[in-house]
This record gives sequence, C-alpha cells and structure tokens, in this order.
Amino acid sequence: MSDLRDILERHVGSGSLPGAVGLVARGDRVEVAAVGSADLEGTAPMVRDSIFRIASMTKPVTAAAVMTLVEEGLLALEDEIAPWLPELASPLVARTPGSALDDLVPAERPITVFDLLTSRAGYGFPADFSLPAVGPLVSELKQGPPQPQEVAEPDAWLKTLSGVPMLCQPGEAFLYNTCYDILGVLISRVSGQSLPEFMAERIFEPLGMADTGFCVPPADLGRFTSLYREGDGGLALADAPHGQWSSLPPFASGAGGLVSTADDWCAFGRMLLAQGALEGDRGRLLSPDSVRKMTTDWLTPAQRAGGELFLEGQGWGFGGSVDVTDRDPWNVPGRYGWVGGTGTAGHVIPATDSVSVLLTQVAMTSPTPSAPVREVWAYAAGA
Repeated sequence: MSDLRDILERHVGSGSLPGAVGLVARGDRVEVAAVGSADLEGTAPMVRDSIFRIASMTKPVTAAAVMTLVEEGLLALEDEIAPWLPELASPLVARTPGSALDDLVPAERPITVFDLLTSRAGYGFPADFSLPAVGPLVSELKQGPPQPQEVAEPDAWLKTLSGVPMLCQPGEAFLYNTCYDILGVLISRVSGQSLPEFMAERIFEPLGMADTGFCVPPADLGRFTSLYREGDGGLALADAPHGQWSSLPPFASGAGGLVSTADDWCAFGRMLLAQGALEGDRGRLLSPDSVRKMTTDWLTPAQRAGGELFLEGQGWGFGGSVDVTDRDPWNVPGRYGWVGGTGTAGHVIPATDSVSVLLTQVAMTSPTPSAPVREVWAYAAGA
C-alpha cells in the first residue's frame, strides 16, 4: 500500500506538481512528507516548514476567530450585523437568481452573524457563474483567486459591496466565499483591531502558529513557495515569493488571505479535535460547544444540493464542509475542513482523531479538488 510520500512523489514525478508537503496525524503519530522543489527552477528543496498560500483553508480559522468573540459576549449568532456593518443594513436582492441588476427587491429580513457563518447571507458564488449578480463580485470586489494587493481597504470594499445586489434572500441558499470576507471586516470592527492583529493575538500565538499570517516576513521569504497556474504551455508563474504576499495587504481576506505551513494548520486541527483545548494544559482557545457548532452541518438537503459544485454532496458548518454521506472513499461522517484554490487542503476526522494537510503550489482549475488532494484524503481516511 502506498504511503504519503509515495503519493506525493508520484505526482511530483509526473511533472504535475513542482513539489508538495503532506501531513497526516493520527493521534500522537505524525507522518510528514516534503517532496520536490519550492519552484519550477529547483532553486530550493521543499521542506517540512515550507510556507504556502493556503487560500480558502483560511475560512475555518476565520470561523474560529468569530467564535472567540461570541464566547466573550461581544457577538451572538442571532445578532443582526447592521450595528457593526451599517453598509449592509438594507440590502437589495435580485428578484430571481437570473434577474437583471436593476430588477431588485428589499431583503425580507436583516442579515445575521449565523447567516454569514453558514454562508447563507445571500452574497457569494452559486453553481452558475454567469448569473448577472455574480459579475460584480469578480469585477468590482475581486472575489475569486486571491490577489491581496489588488483589493480595496475594508471600508471601501464594504461600501462597494453595499451596491451589489444579493443573489438570494438571507437564509435561503448556500453561496460560496463572500460571507467570509464580510466576516473578516466584522471581526475587525467588533474587536477594534485589524484582522491580522486580532488573528495573531487570539489564534496564532496561543496555538504556536508562528508561520501563519497575511504576509511573509522578509526573513522567511526563503521558505516561501512560488505559486503556479496551469497554462497552455504548462505551468505558468502566478506569484513569486517577493510578490503579493511579501507585505501586508490593504484588505486582509477572511475568506482566503492566509499563508501557513503544514504543522501550523495541524496545530489548528488538533485544537478542534481536542474540543477547543490547547496542548499542555494551557487552557482553551474555544469551548466544546463552539467547536461543535463549527463542525455541525447547518444546511438543508436542498441547500446541499444547490451547493453541489463546491460541496460534492456534503454539508457545511462554520468555515468548512462537514461529511454527512459516505459518497466517496475519503468521506467519513463528521470529517470537517476545507480546500484552498491554491492547491491546498486541511481536514480533521474526529472519528479517528486524525488531521490531514496537503499543501501544493499549483492552483485549482475548478472547484473540484485535484487528484493529489483526493488521494491524500483517501489515505488519511484509511480507504
């Protein structure tokens, strides 16, 4: 049977990946494989602490940050967001998903914190990217592949969003991505700190996630991998180590802005498996109830079906998917986590006390995870 290194070496050997770092932790046993190079030129070998743009693997971390504010009593799940985000106090909604941008109706009720956490506030990507209300998300708000230096600062971004119609009424449908950028702004306004400051203080430092943040410090750029996209002539450079993540961005994206390492995200996953407890009797990051809420599927069957392109039949908790059916070999009921469009994935499997992380530097070409991701999933699930 192939082990983790075999899986990664096969894909690097085929030329589909310059390199990769994989990690599977089962209880106290941690298996790590670093294979290939940090770039196509082979200037540096991939190492265990290579730094990657983790894209939407950011979402579970953002959800955890929100829950720390809930536990402090600064937010409640049922709270309307308007007191902190007045720009979204009176949103307009497309009359039907296919309606023109000027065929709008008022929202039937206010948006709540819970709507944002469950990606059901009415903003975001549906299965049909051609719908009129989707266009402004890409053209005006830069939703899609992360480009941190190209996005307006939070107040300007939110003002622009307030002029974009919602695709659905609050609570009606699962729509991908945008809710987590809104949550990033919400965290900042409620806490009085920037999102990078809040996450560093409240999430990364307690968990020892020393290499996680919204940019890579100059001293660590030697461990930062290059990012590639598939082009007609093979892999094309999308971002170099000294590129868009080499300085703090104007807009720190709660949906997809973080860089991290395999061990750092594993530390976050172990915290979830420990029901919010920090290692070494150092207290708690979250309560067991907060972790339970994060890792519970909140979608209706119809909403899961509507999100099929992204969820592949599974559910959605706070910040990540939750396996609810054994549709594929890697599905384990209760498995929680998410993928990143930069070729990354991180999950926890409570049933087996396991964490799996795969970090590559080749961007996904669609919402469907790549073959290496699926093979590591199956390996971690023991399939």
